[in-house]
Amino acid sequence: MQLNDLRPAEGSRKNRKRIGRGNSSGHGTTAGRGTKGQLSRSGGGKGAGFEGGQQPLAMRLPKLPGFTNHNRVEYAPVNVSRLEILYADGETVDAETLKAKGVIKHDYIPVKVLGDGELTKKLTVKVDKVSASAKAKIEAVGGRIEEC
Repeated sequence: MQLNDLRPAEGSRKNRKRIGRGNSSGHGTTAGRGTKGQLSRSGGGKGAGFEGGQQPLAMRLPKLPGFTNHNRVEYAPVNVSRLEILYADGETVDAETLKAKGVIKHDYIPVKVLGDGELTKKLTVKVDKVSASAKAKIEAVGGRIEEC
């Protein structure tokens, strides 16, 4: 047996219905669409989402969920545990040094120090905001906080 001898099983493949190719084909004249009416026309029928004249769901729902507060301030978060790893005892933590160490991407974005982790070094923190837990941990080891 060769590849060119292979054939599909008898009756497993069916020719497609060739519509609108003359009356002798059995599907000429109206091409199986019936006579007149919306569905017999080219491009006829109702569009996707049509609900019988009722206001469609897509139009009943609001265009966008919620709203965006344009006055929201996004802070770059930095945890106390990160300061413990990157800074030596007595160093100053500010946006410039954080950017230099690769903690934050831009030094013009406001920075907030958060209280996740432990701190054993005495640091001077000069950032835009400090969480209450971070403030307690920094001051507990003798550090100083200067909020800009």
